[in-house]
Amino acid sequence: MSEQHVSVAIVGGGPSGLTAAAALAGRVDGEVLVLEREAETGGIPRHSDHLGYGIRDLKRFISGPAYARRLTDMARDAGAVLETGAMVTGWAGERRLQVTSPRGVRTVTADAVVLATGARERPRPARLVPGDRPDGVYTTGQLQNLVHLHHVSVGTRAVIVGAELVSWSAVMTLRETGCATVAMVSGYPRAEAYAAFRIPGRALLDGPVLTRSRVVGIHGKHRVRAVTVENLDTGTRTTIDCDTVVFTGDWIPDHELARTGGLTMDPATRGPVVDAALRTSTPGVFAAGNLLHPVDTADCAALDGRHVATAVRQWLTHFAQPSPTVRIRAAAPFRWVAPQLVSGDRVSAPRGNLVLWVDEYRRAPRLRAVQDGRIIGTARTPWPAAPGRVFRAPWSLLAAADPAGGDVTVQLA
Repeated sequence: MSEQHVSVAIVGGGPSGLTAAAALAGRVDGEVLVLEREAETGGIPRHSDHLGYGIRDLKRFISGPAYARRLTDMARDAGAVLETGAMVTGWAGERRLQVTSPRGVRTVTADAVVLATGARERPRPARLVPGDRPDGVYTTGQLQNLVHLHHVSVGTRAVIVGAELVSWSAVMTLRETGCATVAMVSGYPRAEAYAAFRIPGRALLDGPVLTRSRVVGIHGKHRVRAVTVENLDTGTRTTIDCDTVVFTGDWIPDHELARTGGLTMDPATRGPVVDAALRTSTPGVFAAGNLLHPVDTADCAALDGRHVATAVRQWLTHFAQPSPTVRIRAAAPFRWVAPQLVSGDRVSAPRGNLVLWVDEYRRAPRLRAVQDGRIIGTARTPWPAAPGRVFRAPWSLLAAADPAGGDVTVQLA
């Protein structure tokens, strides 16, 4: 087994990994290596052949494939080494990665490691949807891969499970291949995506958005022929004829490498616990993008990559972790919060935001942060807290947190 030493090893060649590589290459003493298991870098946007990418990070409005190419070129032009077809299969010690590729097996030792492995949609088996096991059942990623990369037609009538932003992306992909979306099914009281996408997206549908509903059965011997949908409030069941079912959203971080590396994990996000600088519990190991929480837009994940570069450079200079840290907790109806730690160096979180997930709709939420029985910060946002999508709160809510005190709880006032 061969050995390689690099300054920074970045695991994952999606938006956060490529942006971190572009921000680090040429600014650190040594090689910046991006390890990507797919045949090409770019991540999920590579499969999403429609507009809507690059708004926050590149200040452009471009398609997913164009966005992936742009980030790839930026990382390569900065001097990063992009290695595709390279699977990181485990750890061989402190910041030592076991890498398997067509070129052989080797150990990569890095002065700093950035985990940017992203997230994936949970497929039908993980959602425990009963019924037959016919062809024609996909996740959004599988659908877009078939349509945009392999140019395969998937069907004529589709039911989409979920109404998140990615669900409307699936609608556009289906429409491109000539498949009508005859229903969209969501368990929430309203479709989860932002109104800017949801309202014009309705024009692309050939059927209703069924809220407070769930798919309870898929039927078909060889190919999907119908689904059964149940209303969660009344129990009424309806059968919808279709030949395609697309399971969208319901994301989970690709966290296997983080777990096997012994990083402290958050049971709510299922990603590693990080502070505002995106430092994990293991010195010299950082995490960025949708590995941290499911799931944010590609350009926000890219900005995570830009943000983590500062902490990586500081680590390579001083090889020291800040201390002490205080844990941030989320009170119901919030499900999780990220970052989960306030560190002693008072670094602000990416884009100056706490990221939370909420299970109840609040139009103009008032928030407060409580530590050791006293309120240390309050805030009100003009944007709603809505289920099924990320909610952002100002990091300044925690400005008065005592690094030597107890846990901080973020709650709705």
